[in-house]
Amino acid sequence: MPEPGAAPRRSPQGVPYTDLPHIVNADGLHLFCRYWEPAGPPRALVFVAHGAAEHCGPYDEIAQRLKELSLLVFAHDHVGHGQSEGDRMIIKDFQVYVRDSLQHIDLMKSRHPELPVFIVGHSMGGAISILTACERPEDFSGVVLIAPMVQMSPESVTPFKVFMAKLLNHMLPSLPLGAIDSKWISRDKKQVEAYDSDELIFRGGVRVSFGMQMMAAVARIEREIPSISWPFLLLHGDQDKLCDIRGSKTMFENASSSDKKIKVYEGGYHALHHDLPEVAESVLKEVNGWITERLPVATLQQNS
Repeated sequence: MPEPGAAPRRSPQGVPYTDLPHIVNADGLHLFCRYWEPAGPPRALVFVAHGAAEHCGPYDEIAQRLKELSLLVFAHDHVGHGQSEGDRMIIKDFQVYVRDSLQHIDLMKSRHPELPVFIVGHSMGGAISILTACERPEDFSGVVLIAPMVQMSPESVTPFKVFMAKLLNHMLPSLPLGAIDSKWISRDKKQVEAYDSDELIFRGGVRVSFGMQMMAAVARIEREIPSISWPFLLLHGDQDKLCDIRGSKTMFENASSSDKKIKVYEGGYHALHHDLPEVAESVLKEVNGWITERLPVATLQQNS
């Protein structure tokens, strides 16, 4: 409890957290949350993990469509993102994202212990989703990955660049390396404009220390892939310049899961759920169909 007379904790946008849905993570930081609750009893829980520099608001359309299937969807802005506390896109350890995701999932499971749990993750959120499911493989009925960060682009991890990044991480860890170029987000100009005008998206550039954490996460995923046994769906555009499609192909080929599927969108950019309208619609249908097929028969009958 806050001390009497203490000013309420506020989001980076100045809103008191008493007015916002939130959880408090293990470091005492307030994380802004969103919940999409169906009208009737939920059939499953779906946790959504957003990508680097963004927040969970842009996943409203995916969440609304899942909610229509009587699924309870929930998400939070990762530490240092959106309406959550924390220095913008600075993380002491990538594992913090995984730990916070498990905390939120555990909270929702405690309220709905009988329901299956799915994860939907995009970009860096895909990496978070993979590592979260790897920590508790028995806990998840399936993981949907949209353009996940499984492999860094070859241009960004040349031996020289890796050497320089390690050197700079000791000397200038906060040095910005350059921002995400919005033109590679989507082929739909309206979606790029929406991204550019979204005040909750961080545009300060990826810092050296953050880049090092992402490289460490990718290296960890590489080690985990052969032992992945949980069901997963991979959706990736073959013109994605932000997360290398080769990572998704490697995961699909080398994971030991018996229930795995990959769908490649020809010409697709990074945010497939916000790409050209027909692509975005196809993605929503794939996600909905795949999760629905994996709901236990009992919950299907119960809600039919």
